[in-house]
Amino acid sequence: MTFLQAGFNSGSLTQLAEAVLHPFQNYCRDELARMKAEGRYRSFAALYKSRSDFPRYTDAEGREIIVWSSNDYLGLGGSDILADAAIRAVEMHGVGSGGTRNISGNTPLHEALERELATLHQKDAALVFTSGYVANQAALGTILASMGGNWQVFSDEKNHNSMIAGMKNARHKSIFRHNDVAHLEELLAAADPAVNKLVAFESVYSMDGDIGPLAELAALCRKYGALSYLDEVHAVGMYGPTGAGVAERDGILDQIDIVQGTLAKAFGCHGGYVAAGAEIVDYLRSAAAGFIFTTSLPPALAAAALASVRYVKGAKALRARHAERAARLKAAFRAVGVEPMPSVSHIVPVPVGDAALCRRVSQMLLEDHGLYVTPINYPTVPRGTERLRFTATPRHGDAEIEQAAQALADVLRRVGLLRADAA
Repeated sequence: MTFLQAGFNSGSLTQLAEAVLHPFQNYCRDELARMKAEGRYRSFAALYKSRSDFPRYTDAEGREIIVWSSNDYLGLGGSDILADAAIRAVEMHGVGSGGTRNISGNTPLHEALERELATLHQKDAALVFTSGYVANQAALGTILASMGGNWQVFSDEKNHNSMIAGMKNARHKSIFRHNDVAHLEELLAAADPAVNKLVAFESVYSMDGDIGPLAELAALCRKYGALSYLDEVHAVGMYGPTGAGVAERDGILDQIDIVQGTLAKAFGCHGGYVAAGAEIVDYLRSAAAGFIFTTSLPPALAAAALASVRYVKGAKALRARHAERAARLKAAFRAVGVEPMPSVSHIVPVPVGDAALCRRVSQMLLEDHGLYVTPINYPTVPRGTERLRFTATPRHGDAEIEQAAQALADVLRRVGLLRADAA
């Protein structure tokens, strides 16, 4: 029934709205009510970022808020290095890219950025996408649809949603237990030798803070003739002598076939990319729909990302400061009786274990202490493993770390998750 069929006159607007609801609208309403009841409904805090004062933001009332959950891991998003490069590019090229790379969106900046990323990861070539999500979805989806779809993909059970989206239509899928090399080998050994194989895994797993056994995984790929596909989005910029990620840190860049990364986290900008052999990258450039049919990064973002990658390659002191801040935050939590999850990376997750309570703790930290920490709930993590996810940056000082520890301990005591005599 349409509005005209219902008769738009003096009748109740509420009744009219009820009369014309599509079943999908009813479904949405019911699902949203269920999400709210379970504490999984997503709402966004009204926070205003300051380029010069990061990680200090302000809320709608002008109160200072310290952000503890940003993926701008090195605090470069507001740096003069990126801003100046973007401003120059806007003045020269304008704001929008004007279309896909094929139509009108290709510039020397895009090509220079790809050369820089290829050099960073010691690969022949790289291809820039509009986001890390699109890079994973498009690259994996295109590869697994090639060669008549004669592929079997082996995926770590904790791989990111974007990787899962890219593998969704694979003809044969096998999931191995998280970071379990022995289980992966069992699956590879049992696979049909005539099927092409690809193993997909991450370096830093961003919800737990653990790191994959990259050397062992790469060795298995070589043993069984499988392509290795490594997601380094939560590692690029922060690990390795030049910030190429954990594969560089571990000295195995030459053993990884395809590296996927992002420009939107430690590099402080926007966009995603893959780096690999020349033939693979050229094929993706010509076959990946997520690249071909998407408007390219604006020149200003390409320029800012290029400036960031070049800077970060030599920013050893910044990487060291970042690692030290993360370690200090973990120690500060333990000193007040709060035990983080066993992270070996810069990610500092604190377990809560209930969606509604996790959201409540986050709200109390914001309202009572001026700290913003994102609650991580299902489907990002399994039910019963809800957590707060802290990420220290080089710009979080000792006083901010101590404040975060004391505030978290206070809130956890008040909700019954920490003993009154803890620490």
